[in-house]
Amino acid sequence: MAIHDDATDDKREPLSTTESSGSEPILPVSNIPTPPKPSIHPAFYVIVWIALSGSVILFNKKILDKEKGLDFPFPIFLTTWHLVFATIATQVLAKTSKLLDGLKTVNMTGRVYLRAVVPIGFFFSLSLICSNKAYLFLSVSFIQMLKATTPVAVLLAGWALGKDRPTARTFGNVSIIVLGVIIASYGEIKFVMIGFIFQALGVGFEATRLAMVEKLLSSAEYKMDPLVSLYYFAPVCAGMNFVIFLFLEASTITFDDILRVGPFLLVLNALVAFALNVSVVFLIGKTSSLVLTLCGVLKDILLVVISVAWIHDPVKPLQVFGYSIALAGLIYYRLGADKLKELSKDGLMRWNEYGTKYPVYRKAAVFVVGALALWLLFWTTFADAGTQININQTVDYAEVHH
Repeated sequence: MAIHDDATDDKREPLSTTESSGSEPILPVSNIPTPPKPSIHPAFYVIVWIALSGSVILFNKKILDKEKGLDFPFPIFLTTWHLVFATIATQVLAKTSKLLDGLKTVNMTGRVYLRAVVPIGFFFSLSLICSNKAYLFLSVSFIQMLKATTPVAVLLAGWALGKDRPTARTFGNVSIIVLGVIIASYGEIKFVMIGFIFQALGVGFEATRLAMVEKLLSSAEYKMDPLVSLYYFAPVCAGMNFVIFLFLEASTITFDDILRVGPFLLVLNALVAFALNVSVVFLIGKTSSLVLTLCGVLKDILLVVISVAWIHDPVKPLQVFGYSIALAGLIYYRLGADKLKELSKDGLMRWNEYGTKYPVYRKAAVFVVGALALWLLFWTTFADAGTQININQTVDYAEVHH
């Protein structure tokens, strides 16, 4: 009874105070539920990544392209500038933030840097240069279609390096992707061989880089997220690109060319490219590999649609057909038949539940998708006819003046 009186009469003591004898508090603070902290939905990171990825491609095309851009035909300079910016930015972030805390888990030595980072960085540099070179000759939509062959190239590079063993089943799966890209290439209106070669080399160098990363840096002590990887690779790639720039572009670029683009746009372009790498770190941490695969496919489709609608890149129905085959083969190759069946069953069930709960919204969604498909078909057909007329007029004009 005395204990009860002490507890109720002594109002100066806080509820969570414990006696020196180690008795339990009357109302332990740890038992009081705390409201959950609001978290950002993973869809936000997906949208940001897709937006930044598309922005980098369209931004580079805008700067480099002669007909529809700023006519800055110096992709090696632009790539070198991106890498210099990334080198500085990662060094600053390593000292001022926790985004590069992954550096503490990487056992990087001088021997590993010379035997792994430098050769991988060499292929990374060549990949960036060739890919940006392709924008001088090819449309954004066609480049995205050619990029669908990257998994095929990675597989071939892995076979060549002895990382994987070729099988007839795997070869059959990737053949679907190759077939689709061949059909899309056959239907390309503005096909330029030198641009096609540059993009093919870019895909090949990137595939070699990825295969070498798997072979040389696959152990747990060398696992890096994209930002940590950029921390190590950006300086060596910037140095290699600068050497190539001195041999190939330094004699032709002028200060007026740089002023035509403007310091502001160059800084903004590099900032968007670096922000893309940061967004990938958050995307990987918040989503699964399945979501990453599907988001990559969605991003490529959206880029093709945007390039047709905004940049007015001509795309023929035959290309749409071929690219659809390539994307279907890509999804099948990365996910497999069992996973696709599981996703199809789950998606159909969710779609039926959504239709039962929101019948009007489901009908509206079907209408919008159908309208977009018809619009894309009409646009590609109309653009094909318009481009063919322009080509014929140009030929007739040339023949008359000749």
